[in-house]
Amino acid sequence: MTAQAHTRWSYPRPYGSGTILALIGAALLLWYTGQRVEIGRMVMMTTQAVAVQFGLADQSQVADGLGNAIGQLVPIQLSERQEISRIEDFDPADLPFLSHIELVERRAETINPQTMRMESRPVRTTYLVQPLGYVWLVAAKMLETLEIALWGTIVAILIGFPLALLSARNMMRFAAIRMVARGIIGFCRAVPELVSALFLVIAYGFGPIAGILALGLYGAGFLGKFYADDAENADPRPQEALTAIGAGKMLMWRYAILPQILPQYIAYTLYILDRNVRMATVIGLVGAGGIGQELKGRYDMYEYGHVGTILIAIFIVVLLLDRSAGRLRKSLL
Repeated sequence: MTAQAHTRWSYPRPYGSGTILALIGAALLLWYTGQRVEIGRMVMMTTQAVAVQFGLADQSQVADGLGNAIGQLVPIQLSERQEISRIEDFDPADLPFLSHIELVERRAETINPQTMRMESRPVRTTYLVQPLGYVWLVAAKMLETLEIALWGTIVAILIGFPLALLSARNMMRFAAIRMVARGIIGFCRAVPELVSALFLVIAYGFGPIAGILALGLYGAGFLGKFYADDAENADPRPQEALTAIGAGKMLMWRYAILPQILPQYIAYTLYILDRNVRMATVIGLVGAGGIGQELKGRYDMYEYGHVGTILIAIFIVVLLLDRSAGRLRKSLL
């Protein structure tokens, strides 16, 4: 019998001492960081809130807080009331669609200049009431949010695509230029949209410009990185064939690289568009336009019925966008 016949096969161990030490280290790290960020308190309070729902506990700070907040959102605000005296060039003969005029009388305490005593007298105020006025306002703000997201995506493509070409090894042979392009991409990805929007609002003022640039810069970092990575990972054989016949870099990219990576490019771009719609509502909180700016204003004035209307509108738009983006991916990919 040969020596090979006496060799006994054994199943390799799924883990060794190094793996065990790594797991112990990871567990200790999670325990330490969990103590710092109050994970234990979070679990306890969440468990208590769930117990309240099943009648196993009397009260919970989390359940009470969420219940009060949600309760104040209902009923949602649909109508809009404006004092006629505050409306410039108001024409009672040309009222908006479905609107009507309402006269409200109330008692007000004023000082009589002759007797210098407080007296109650009737005060009449005329309002223009639009039953769906706030719905139309929210719809207009949501449209502006979608426009900010769209143009933010366009800016991201216009900046990210050239950076991707400059940072891909098979497109740019100069290492210094690649390093600079990669640095710009990393910087764009490192700064969150909310932070950049704060500075852009200072530079451009309140409005959609700051929102478009904030979304575009972060999206450029994301698209630049993944565009470049996919270009570098493309099959090199078509590239070598075109290089052998003297084709330039752009021809090589157009005919050897792009056909391989176009589906990924489309998927990344649609993801950024989808993400920008969500983030456009967030950056509006710092004054960068869109529905977020309206949400922040109503929340600061404790008008929670208006906040409820805005949240429902955001949910509907995001749901429709998810379905539309899914169908678009299927049709393009």
